[in-house]
Amino acid sequence: MTDITIIGSGNMARAIGTRAVAAGRAVQILDRTPENAAKLAAELGGGTSSGGLNEVPDGDLVVLALYFGPAKEVATHYGDTLSGKTVIEISNPVNMETFDSLDVAPGSSAAEEIAALLPGAAVVKAFNTTFAGPLTEGTAAGVQLDVFIASDSEKARDEVAAFASAAGLRPLQVGGLHHARELEGFELLVMGLQLNPAYATFNWGTGLKITD
Repeated sequence: MTDITIIGSGNMARAIGTRAVAAGRAVQILDRTPENAAKLAAELGGGTSSGGLNEVPDGDLVVLALYFGPAKEVATHYGDTLSGKTVIEISNPVNMETFDSLDVAPGSSAAEEIAALLPGAAVVKAFNTTFAGPLTEGTAAGVQLDVFIASDSEKARDEVAAFASAAGLRPLQVGGLHHARELEGFELLVMGLQLNPAYATFNWGTGLKITD
C-alpha cells in the first residue's frame, strides 16, 4: 500500500522521495513521462512504484513536486480524483526571467490557486523553502532543515508535520493557507540571494532556520 504519491520526477521529486524512503514510507512516483518516473523509482529503491498520469495517485498524501504551471495542469487533470487527499503544493511562482517578482495576483498565492482547482482536497503549502540539494541530505551545513507548513486544515498540517518529522526535518506550522503568500514571497528573496554574485558560496545550498 502506498503512503505518499509524488507527482514529478525532477530534483525536488528526488529530494522529497529520498526523505520519504528514509522515513520508511511507501512511495509512488507518477510523471507525464512514465520512463522518467520508473528511473527515479529505481534510484529511490525501497519498493518505490511508478507510473504515468493516466494512473490514479494511491497515496493519501500527494506531493505536487512541480513548477507552478505544471502543478496547475496536473491539478486540473486530476480534479475530483484527489478529493479526500492531502495535497502538498511546493512551488514558488517566481518570474524566472527576472527573479524579482511573483507571477500570481496580489493577495493570492500559488497554493491558493491550486486549492481553488482542488476543492475536495486539503491543500498544504510546504517544502517551498527547501532547495533540492539540502533537502536530499536533510541538512544545510550540517544543520537540520525547517519545513514551514500552511493549510486551512489542521488535520492536513499535522499529517505533513508528522511526515517531515519522520523524515528527519523540523516541521513548523505557520497557520492557514493564506500564509503561503508570505512563504512564497520570502522564498523569492532567498532565491534572489542564490543568484547574487556577492553571495557566490550560497549556490542553492542554503536552508532557512528559526533558531531557539
